[in-house]
Formats: sequence, C-alpha cells, structure tokens
Amino acid sequence: MAELEEKIERLVRLLAENELDAVILNAQHNFAWLTGGGSNGVDLSRENGIASLMVSRDRRRAIFANNIEMRRMLAEQVSGSDFDPVEFSWQSEKADPSILLQNARQMLGSDAKIATDVPMFADAPMIEGKIAACRYRLTTEELGRYRNLGRDAGLALDHLVDVIEQGDTEVEIAESLRHELGKAGIASVVTLVATDERISQFRHPLPTEKRWEKSLLLVTCAKRHGLIVSLSRMITIGEADGELKRKTEAAADVNAALLNATRPGATGSQLYKTAANAYATSGFDDEVNRHHQGGAAGYKTREWVAHPQSGEIVQPDQAFAWNPSITGTKVEETTIVTTDGFEVITVSQRFPRIESIIDGRSYLSPGILTI
Repeated sequence: MAELEEKIERLVRLLAENELDAVILNAQHNFAWLTGGGSNGVDLSRENGIASLMVSRDRRRAIFANNIEMRRMLAEQVSGSDFDPVEFSWQSEKADPSILLQNARQMLGSDAKIATDVPMFADAPMIEGKIAACRYRLTTEELGRYRNLGRDAGLALDHLVDVIEQGDTEVEIAESLRHELGKAGIASVVTLVATDERISQFRHPLPTEKRWEKSLLLVTCAKRHGLIVSLSRMITIGEADGELKRKTEAAADVNAALLNATRPGATGSQLYKTAANAYATSGFDDEVNRHHQGGAAGYKTREWVAHPQSGEIVQPDQAFAWNPSITGTKVEETTIVTTDGFEVITVSQRFPRIESIIDGRSYLSPGILTI
C-alpha cells in the first residue's frame, strides 16, 4: 500500500533524526492518519484510543490491543499483514498499563528508546509535535479522500437549507446539521449555531434554545476517515442589511488575502501579518484581536494556528482552513495548497460567493444566502 509505505518512511526518518528506536501511536488522530482512515476510537471524549500502533526504526510494525478489541481491529480497521498483532488480556492491561511498553521492548530489546504521541509512560518521551509535521503534507490518496469529504460537507450545508425553518431553535438547527452530515458518514466534531444578536455576542456560539428570527450563522468542523474540514455559512430571512453585507464582504477580502499569501514556504507569522493588514485595509483593524484566523488543517481541526510568533512553514499539498470574522459575521472554507496556488474543497453550490480581486486574480468566498 503506497500510502502506508510513504507514512512509514516519514516516521522512520523522524526516528533516525531523533535517535529513537520506535514510536507508539495511540492518539485517535494519529491512528487514523497512519491507517489511511481507520479508527481506534470508542470513547470519543478522549484523545487516547483503544489500540496502539508501533513503528520501529528498522521498519517493524505492530498493533497492540487487549483481547476485547483486537479481533475487531483486525477485521475492520487494520490488516494483520500490515501490522503484527500483539494481544494481551484486558485484566493485565488494567493491572499494569505499561504492559504495552513491555511488549514493545520484548520485540525490540530491553534498552530500546521508544517514544509516544500522548503521555503514556514515564520513561517514554512524548513527541507529538514532531509527529504532527509528518502529517502535514497530504498523500495522493489523502487528497482524494479530503476532496470528497469537502464536497460532501458543502453539499450537506446546501441540503440543510431545505430542512431548517424560521422559528427553529439553535439546538434544533444543530441537530439537523449533524443529521445532514451523518447521512454522508460525516461527524460534526464542532457544531456552532448562532441566531440574530448572538452572532455578534460570541465567537464560539454553542447552540441554545434561542429561536431563529432573521440572521443565522452555521459552523461545522466535519470529520470522516480521520480528516476534518471546516466551513461556516451565513443565512438571512429576507435581504441582509447593508452593515452585515459590508462586514461580510470585508471578511471575504481578508480571506482572499490569506488565500493569496498561503503558498509553500510562507510562515505562520507572515500569514498572521497578512490577515492583520487586510483587516486594517478593510477598516476593521481591531477584529484580528477578537478571534484567531485559522491555519493548517488535516487530522485535527487546526494542526497549527497562525499567530505573530508562529514559525510553522506552509507545505505543498497541505490543507488550510482560514476563518476571518468580523463582529456579526464570518467567512470560512477549507482549501488545499497546490503548485498553482490553492483549491477550495468545501464549496456549497446554493450559497452565493463574494469575489475579491488581488493582483488581477479572483478569489471567491462564501456570501450570505437569502431565503
């Protein structure tokens, strides 16, 4: 499997560079990344999964799980031909969680230097930050899955328009959003809904029992096969007022400036400065201080966020979700950096798009849908 082999090579290089013998991946997002969309999640409120993968510097691979989980892991999530199964009783695991590390060292040697992606063992360093860099550049197979996810998430927002009605509560709208995504096998891991004045009051509006009268903001971080896209949409009953239009167009201009600047080699701090300058040019200079602007995406809602001290560097074939907001409105899509610029993958066909021109190039952002 080309995707798995490419990722194994990335991890092997990481191990060699850090003089480590092996790494154990237990976090749910890393399990999904290495297996090409598999899941070791049961309790989704936790980062930890119920099975762990090990990759060694000499390219040995193993999956560790207790006897409750191993059979399903091999039947539905990973292949025994890709990862050697190492099983232990659930009683042994509960009595001594370090049994996983003990088994790894039985395979590799008692003095093996083994790292992990989550805090698990006192004598195993946690190197999630270094593993994250292995995830940034999407493989050919991941690009295909990501594009399909973005397309289906955008369509779900289109379909939602036919389901929700004026007078629905934010909670009801949120459940309808989750349902539309769920029909495509997508889970909304972040679901924000705000109606009317709540759009201006809170940047992260968890849904309440408030009913929709005029304006509506929808936000989802939509996950399938471990990958996550983010998108936001504005809807009004009847024509949006002039101030809301002006703010949304300004947010679209900030989004365009970020898209124009998100190229391989650009740093997070440079991109933050781009956003700050675009807000100032639009006449909303203080809005950059009211919410983060987004950043790299993938197996986390944000792999990293652009800020004034960010030294992260944009990679080719890396995903980004920028989310410029101005009090009362928001613009958000997920894109992939390409050799020619960028590709927006979360377009909703029913929503209008705002065009911004930078250096003769057209940039499109989601506008306000009037129903």
